[in-house]
Amino acid sequence: MDFKPELLIPAGNIEAFHAAIEGGADAIFLGLKQFNARGRAVNFSNAQLVTMLDVAGKKGVKIYVTLNTVIKNAEIPELLDVLNFLSQTKVNAVIIQDWGVWYLAKKFFPKLTIHASTQMANHNSMGANFSKKNGIERVIMARELTHPELETIMQNSQSEVEIFVHGALCYSFSGLCLFSSYLGGKGANRGQCTQPCRRVFNDAGKEHAIFSLKDNQQISLVPDFAKIKVASLKIEGRMKSAAYVYRVAQAYRMAIDDHSKIEEAEEMLKWDFGREKTDYFMGGKVRGSISEKTNNGVYVGRVNALSACGFVVSTQHQFEKGQQLRVVNKVGDSVSVKVKEFVDSEAGVEIITDKQIVKGNDVYLIGLPSKNFSSKFEVLKKENTKPISGAYKRKIRQDIQIKNQQSSRPEFFVRIDNLEWLRKLRVDDFKGIFLDLPKQEWRNIPFDSPFFKKNLQRFYIEIPGFISENHLKQMQQNIKWLIRKGLKNFVVSHLSQIELFPKGVNVVTNERVYIYNDAAIRGIKSLGVKQVTYPVENDYENLKKGTSRDGIVPMYANPELFFARMPVDVYDKEDEFKDNTDKEFKRFVRNGMTSVYSKTPVALMQYSKTLLNDGFFRFLFDLRTESPSKHLPVKLFKKFKASEQLQPSTTFNFKRGLS
Repeated sequence: MDFKPELLIPAGNIEAFHAAIEGGADAIFLGLKQFNARGRAVNFSNAQLVTMLDVAGKKGVKIYVTLNTVIKNAEIPELLDVLNFLSQTKVNAVIIQDWGVWYLAKKFFPKLTIHASTQMANHNSMGANFSKKNGIERVIMARELTHPELETIMQNSQSEVEIFVHGALCYSFSGLCLFSSYLGGKGANRGQCTQPCRRVFNDAGKEHAIFSLKDNQQISLVPDFAKIKVASLKIEGRMKSAAYVYRVAQAYRMAIDDHSKIEEAEEMLKWDFGREKTDYFMGGKVRGSISEKTNNGVYVGRVNALSACGFVVSTQHQFEKGQQLRVVNKVGDSVSVKVKEFVDSEAGVEIITDKQIVKGNDVYLIGLPSKNFSSKFEVLKKENTKPISGAYKRKIRQDIQIKNQQSSRPEFFVRIDNLEWLRKLRVDDFKGIFLDLPKQEWRNIPFDSPFFKKNLQRFYIEIPGFISENHLKQMQQNIKWLIRKGLKNFVVSHLSQIELFPKGVNVVTNERVYIYNDAAIRGIKSLGVKQVTYPVENDYENLKKGTSRDGIVPMYANPELFFARMPVDVYDKEDEFKDNTDKEFKRFVRNGMTSVYSKTPVALMQYSKTLLNDGFFRFLFDLRTESPSKHLPVKLFKKFKASEQLQPSTTFNFKRGLS
């Protein structure tokens, strides 16, 4: 029999769960009330999960539970309760992002099967095989892969591979977006994304949605995915309605079961009421993937009046009971309304609702009347699970306590993206100098010069965050050359990159390898990493609650808010743009990758004494995007020594907290 990929369907509420089963899901992914990347979905209680496992099991449908957020130190006890509960259920797998969750699950709850979330940013066979080697059975690949890359990854990977084939697309690599967190502390990696990529920006006087991607749709490639034996085809949409889930599940079920019916399945998807569609990198048509339409659905009309019972829409649309509407304001905020009652009038159609609607807002049709699915379970199954013992919790907490290195004086690190900085810096001031240079420039570094020979122990080469499948061998060759030149210090942007190095090399993780908790640090160091860098979006309370003190604290940076493969049009000649609050941002393109940085730096100099008193002693000045000058490093050291605020600057989440 020909290979059939698994059809993996989302469920954000009970109705969607039933819709997924009736629509033909082989497996369903869903979240509990905590620790999942769709915090705004309804999600499920423990008792509901046990009941769903029973219902799905009788239908031969698997259940995967998402634990795919980063975890704070104060949340570790609750996380242990969740892992303990899940390990006693028949859940088929947990989907994770945090290396702390990986460490705790593998060591203390080994019955759990682990899948790597797309939030872990795996994008090549090195990532897949590293995951498999460390007990992760399946890797959900980044959405930015091309078709040839996926084919080669399938040939070179030992782990199961899962891909997203339908639904919303993030502009940044999933897991590597700090934009929402930067704007208001709502971390995308904490399940709280406010979708800044859907916003309209001011670019050289033009208002446009620079980063708003169309929706992913790969149904025409289902036969190809089956041919290369992709394990699972995943539909995005835990925030979607049951009607959406049912329709999309039916369409992909049809396509997987009978390739001759793909055109019929595509017709069904025209009424999923998502955004415009793109086959993205997989189809090789990325240039048409950005849409100026920031809302999904079919435009119906505008709210031209408010009434005592609802609002009036000026429209030619024929309303029906059960239709789903979205009412959107000028900045993109929206309210969902289900049509239960409506009245025709001379002014338009009055929609009866108790929702708060504003005159002048636009109205979109986002759903048709559909089959009804139960919104509750008649009887909830008993959990029959035992709580984790206090003694076992204490054992785990003791295990993840960090044994810190000590220093009687602060150690400083600096990151530069231009060798011209070496003429401006006093290199003796820095324990380490991170060279974040384009990889094609590595062989131009004058390692044989007296200056580099004298200071070689200070220098670290930073590995780029994205290494395409067809560049892996070249990267390995470049690193061998660097090691032959005597370099022994490297900074990795993805944990799997430690596979590039022989034993004896000093590996440091950068801010992209997230460590929000002691368990993550314990896990990462168990894999051979010598030193870690704390996340730039971290907050002080979380940093202080951990036992780690010898990591590197980012003290100054223009934070990278987007890291993306997708090119975009910015019309400003300086590549700069603003949001509706006049916050300024700048685009950089390097090695085919697009990064967006805040123009206002993050600086924590006023907290230097506090951090030193708390036992932290390693600090990073990230000078990327800055023009080389002697003035800036001198100023940073001066402010650090005096524990004074740098102006202008922001403290990101350090003081206000990361939600």
